[in-house]
Amino acid sequence: MYYLNEKYEILAILSQWWAREDLGMLMATLINPAIPSTPPPRRFSIFTSTPNAKFVKFPALRCLRKNGEINGLSRTPSPTDPGGQDDGEAELEQSSNVEMETKNDEIRRLFKEAQQNILFLNKQRLKAVEELNKTNREKELLIDKIEELEEKNRRAAGKDNLALCWELLLRIDSMVLGGMISTAEASDLRAMVIDRKVSLADVFSDMLQRRDAELLAELRHFSEGRKKKGFHIIHICTEMEPLVSIGPLAPYITGLSRALQRKGHLVEVILPKYASLDLDEVQGLREIEAESYSYFNGQLHGNRIWTGVIYGIGVTFIQPLYFSSFFSRDRIYDYPDDFERFSYFSRASLDYIAKSGKRPDVLHLHNWETAIVGPLFWDIFAKQCLEEPDKLALCGLDPGRLHRPDRMQDNAKTHLANILKGGVVYSNKVVIMSSMHSKGWIIRSMSHGLEPTLALHKEKLLVAPCGFDKSIWDPSTDKFLPVNYSTENMRGKDACKVALQQQAGLSNHASAILVGCIFSEVSDFDLEKLKAVVRNATKGGAQFVFMVNDAVSTINRALKSFQEELEDSNVKFFPHYDEALSHLILAGSDIILCQSFHNPLLQVPLKALKYGAAPVSETFGEKNLRYTADHDHEITRFSQFMRSSFRNMSLSQALDEIKTNPSMWKRKMMDAMTKDFSWDAECYDIHVSAYAAVKSL
Repeated sequence: MYYLNEKYEILAILSQWWAREDLGMLMATLINPAIPSTPPPRRFSIFTSTPNAKFVKFPALRCLRKNGEINGLSRTPSPTDPGGQDDGEAELEQSSNVEMETKNDEIRRLFKEAQQNILFLNKQRLKAVEELNKTNREKELLIDKIEELEEKNRRAAGKDNLALCWELLLRIDSMVLGGMISTAEASDLRAMVIDRKVSLADVFSDMLQRRDAELLAELRHFSEGRKKKGFHIIHICTEMEPLVSIGPLAPYITGLSRALQRKGHLVEVILPKYASLDLDEVQGLREIEAESYSYFNGQLHGNRIWTGVIYGIGVTFIQPLYFSSFFSRDRIYDYPDDFERFSYFSRASLDYIAKSGKRPDVLHLHNWETAIVGPLFWDIFAKQCLEEPDKLALCGLDPGRLHRPDRMQDNAKTHLANILKGGVVYSNKVVIMSSMHSKGWIIRSMSHGLEPTLALHKEKLLVAPCGFDKSIWDPSTDKFLPVNYSTENMRGKDACKVALQQQAGLSNHASAILVGCIFSEVSDFDLEKLKAVVRNATKGGAQFVFMVNDAVSTINRALKSFQEELEDSNVKFFPHYDEALSHLILAGSDIILCQSFHNPLLQVPLKALKYGAAPVSETFGEKNLRYTADHDHEITRFSQFMRSSFRNMSLSQALDEIKTNPSMWKRKMMDAMTKDFSWDAECYDIHVSAYAAVKSL
């Protein structure tokens, strides 16, 4: 298109020139490059030895004009010419005239042909310009249409069926708290929304802006004939990605909730409304305009309730009014009054659930901060003892009844109450998140003083692995990779390796084994041992790329010293975490050096297998897999796979196996890529089995 426009622009200039009066000058300009210029008039001289000899001058040649007028072809009589000619001169002149007439005819023919060509090209130019204008008009119409559709999409703000469903559910909560409907009717409407979320989204997508009374009328009209499917789960927790993320709890809450909802279950999350919350991605954030009170320290206190949707998950935020300083601080944890802060939140969450008429199948509690919901639920809400606040201390519990060895009394410090122990005792099921450890190992070695309690309640315990979001972490669709790949076509992994080498400034040797390492906690590493491992591997030609997850831990002095001591052209450090680079490290590496195979924060080992990189521990298997002799078979599928595929493999052993048997190594990694260790797989299955067991009680 650019070439044609340029040509038409030149032709347009020519057509303007063509209209000028000095047409002959234009034509001469056009054909000069193609027609040899007329040679200058030549003068012939004859030299003789005769003393009286004279130079004879032939007349100069002249061109005929187009009208036939002779210009320069006639001979101007010389003043010395007596006017007579001999026959030879006449014949020569006649011959010259004929020759020049022929040339003039040829010139006229070329002029006419050039004129016709230019007229034709000018017509073509006009036609092309017209077509171009038509195309531009069509393009403008198309752009207007696209902008209109994009505006509609922006207004929708990503509101898929699930998000719309949650907005309806949260509006029902508002109706209950506002006294418009009873808790029983609210429960029926919620169940109807859950069962028919797809069709309801189509019907109610344009009605969410209406008043509660109008929306309620439509919901009642639509509420006949339902059949409940799936579980309704409420998480009461202190973190959720991306709203507030401090440790591994945040990605776990979001990842598991999304996996559950993809399988047809309804999940909602209740959080404190921290002042530091990142609310940019929350859809439909609104405050419920109704009074909400919760019991604490002997009296009722008001709360503001906010609702919204994040990643299709309904989220409720509780904001204390009287105790407003509880969640308006710089940090989330590590204050002297953390028990008061989170016990207030736990009680307020249960009060909100009870008053809004929710009837969830499962209340899912997390860590000690919300473990107190267990005894609160069974001692207060299940028995409906709110009418006896004089017997309740602080958040409503009776310390005398709970401070017993079989309930909340700490096993070691018997004068204290152990909140986490209370959560275990009062829960129907307890899920422990551990990718590698067995149930027996956890009870014996990782119980944090709760071994007698966990052993007593062993049948409650389930061990689930962490996971990752496979919609984000999949090399066949990963938007951060220069070339995607899968087990059907692995060429893209080689391209990712080259791209990583280039970005890290490493030599682009295809035969070099590339080892990636993503730090999550620098303090977990034995840096002295790691230095020795890296030095030994680089001597054999291995390359290393290190990146620090400074979202959790900044580089400390030890790591800086580590970097300075390992001044090697085959080692590259990236001092800050970068999302795109983390994808490229997994895709471009042959081996991922891990701090631990249990990585609840970044799930690096799980992701490494999906990207065809072998997770290897820098500790030579001294602490991660030493428990393989444990005959407790209650371990995760991920742990079983790691034990059977990589055993106690050290980095040096992995490097040797790649060099000595590359084809077998490739088959092993392709097999690993086919395994599903995402949130949607084993983690989902174990949680659903726990929910089903609770529901059947």
